[in-house]
Amino acid sequence: MTHAYLLPHPPLALPGIGRGEEQKIAKTLAALDEVATEIAAIAPKTLVFISPHTTVYGDYFHISPGERATGDFARFGAGDIKMAVEYDIPLGEEIARVAKENNLPAGGEGEGDPALDHGVMVPLWYICQRYTDCKILRIAPSGMDAQAHYRMGQCIAIACQNLYGNAPTVLIASGDLSHKLADRGPYGFAPEGPAFDQAVCAAFQKRDLQLLFDDAYALRREAAECGLSPCMMLAGAMHRKEVQSRLLSYEGPFGVGYAVARLAVCPYRTLARHALESRVLGNAPSLPPGLPSALTGRQAGAFVSLHMDGRLRGCIGTIAPTCDNLALEIMQNAVSAGLRDNRFSPVTTEELPQLTYKVDVLAPPEPITGPEALDVHRYGVIVTSGIRRGLLLPNLDGIDSVPQQIAIACQKAGIHATDPIELQRFEVIRHE
Repeated sequence: MTHAYLLPHPPLALPGIGRGEEQKIAKTLAALDEVATEIAAIAPKTLVFISPHTTVYGDYFHISPGERATGDFARFGAGDIKMAVEYDIPLGEEIARVAKENNLPAGGEGEGDPALDHGVMVPLWYICQRYTDCKILRIAPSGMDAQAHYRMGQCIAIACQNLYGNAPTVLIASGDLSHKLADRGPYGFAPEGPAFDQAVCAAFQKRDLQLLFDDAYALRREAAECGLSPCMMLAGAMHRKEVQSRLLSYEGPFGVGYAVARLAVCPYRTLARHALESRVLGNAPSLPPGLPSALTGRQAGAFVSLHMDGRLRGCIGTIAPTCDNLALEIMQNAVSAGLRDNRFSPVTTEELPQLTYKVDVLAPPEPITGPEALDVHRYGVIVTSGIRRGLLLPNLDGIDSVPQQIAIACQKAGIHATDPIELQRFEVIRHE
């Protein structure tokens, strides 16, 4: 599972229902279209929907059974808007099996409404404007606690990996935020409403999903929301993955909060984490299957930096490629950054959950005639004097001038200020 989205589900977002009122949430509509365009580019085999408006049980995660389902918007005055989908039966069965192995009750048993609910149909309508070549799966949250929802998200991701490897599968957490943002809203106003929405938005803005389980969870009842349980399952699906997070939009002109957010797995940083964690835990790191060709189909130098509590915890890299492909280069340097950087003690098992990773992929260096060709924000520098060579990456905190950049690179290599030097510059693509 490479991408996950939080999408709202107001029926008035559909022009045939909103009849012009949808223009009051223009930012939300634009973000939904942006997500639909992204999903079309990803071309997933399956869309997994977590919907709070399908059949929900207190002690069971219900996976809608059957081969296909239909639905319409008749209850919203638009019965002519109809949808039909085909379910991914093998994936549903695999999720139920993995959940059972992890002592979580899940499956297609029990009474359930066979019709599609608006928690699925609203976001799916927007997606289908751009992409239709996939099956779906519809899963309900439950009345169980936050930990159970997180674990169920993990089970969904494991099942997708078991069945489809690294083939793209997208998770959609369908949910509106607080329904108590304004007196004119469906449930009036409560101060916990805006506070809840701020906490959820901050979780995606700051890439700190723990806020969902702390600040937002404490406010959920008073906020009258329907999106937190799907979000907690989304967080579980991204367990121990290095993700990029972005809040695409947020607004609430009708007294209900609508947020559109994205989590996307960064394969570069996820690969670095995989390599170091495997080695620290006593296993030989192996190249995961299904990596993108950008990692397996080319060679490049790369630096891997580790941080903990905002401070550097290790950094090792290669100026030029030393491995058969970039993926192996990153894995090698991640292990070295954690275990062989002489400035730090080796990373311990206890530290692994606290580490964050940064991967810089280097373009080939080019010689320059002098400092005037450098820019500390755009270019890294390589300083050479005889057999001594020092490197400094671009755009580092605290490095504000070219002379400072050159001086630190010289210091790292043991090059004195009076020694003759040659300069090279290089650009990087930074994954952080």
